[in-house]
Amino acid sequence: MPRIFVPKPEWLRKKITPSSHKAMKNLLAEEDIHTICEEALCPNISECFSQKVATFMILGTRCTRACSFCAVSRDRPLPPDPLEPEKIANAVLKLGLKHAVITSPTRDDLSEGGAGHFCKTVYAIKTLDASIGIELLIPDMQEDDQALESIALSGAKIIGHNMETVPRLYHARKGSGYQRSLSVLRKLLEFNPKCITKSGIMLGLGERDDEVIKLMDDLLNVGCRFLSIGQYLAPSLHHTAVAEYVRLERFDFFRKVGLEMGFGHIKSSPYTRSSYMAHEYLEEQ
Repeated sequence: MPRIFVPKPEWLRKKITPSSHKAMKNLLAEEDIHTICEEALCPNISECFSQKVATFMILGTRCTRACSFCAVSRDRPLPPDPLEPEKIANAVLKLGLKHAVITSPTRDDLSEGGAGHFCKTVYAIKTLDASIGIELLIPDMQEDDQALESIALSGAKIIGHNMETVPRLYHARKGSGYQRSLSVLRKLLEFNPKCITKSGIMLGLGERDDEVIKLMDDLLNVGCRFLSIGQYLAPSLHHTAVAEYVRLERFDFFRKVGLEMGFGHIKSSPYTRSSYMAHEYLEEQ
């Protein structure tokens, strides 16, 4: 049955202006660096790139899983670039970033999911400027204890792992598990109680309010205190369809409820993404 086109509401008509990307794209091309902003077709790319802010994507641009909501390529991954940590560090310095966010596709083909590469990247940045705050957004690493321990002790200030959606809708996360993701966040804090954990979810996949509140409670129970909540936008007609364009009041509702429950900081709006304005999570404490 053909999908019926539903126009976006007025609060979801953010304009992307490629002309504002030029300087940033040139710098990234010079350093041979990838960003999740580009690979995941982020709607905030014009806003962030114009401010010379980006979320760096290490370990290539190809994912070994096939989540039905994600725009990242599912082609066979290539070997990691051994020079990538230094390239990222140099770009962070050139951009003058005080808070750098680094993520990757899921790399189930690599030993420890590529955790060593994350750690090398943190080390490379800290070697150039120890004052730079680093946030990692990691896949589940197949819940490998050695991988998670090395990530937890890497020197990153914030370590994020996204839950994405409620248990009933986890069929959209191919190869992942709700309890596994909760366990990842719990173990990160067990390995390093000084780190801060963060997660992100999407609304608009068909979740109920009670399911979202239960998910938030589950996050708090594993020590997660930072949360991002945004609107799911289908990257193409081949991806999971949007079930609902969520109204602004519902985003406000979840932010208020979450803060009352005990979260330290929540960003909740249609255009919120897990790394959007990431530095503000610490600044607004």
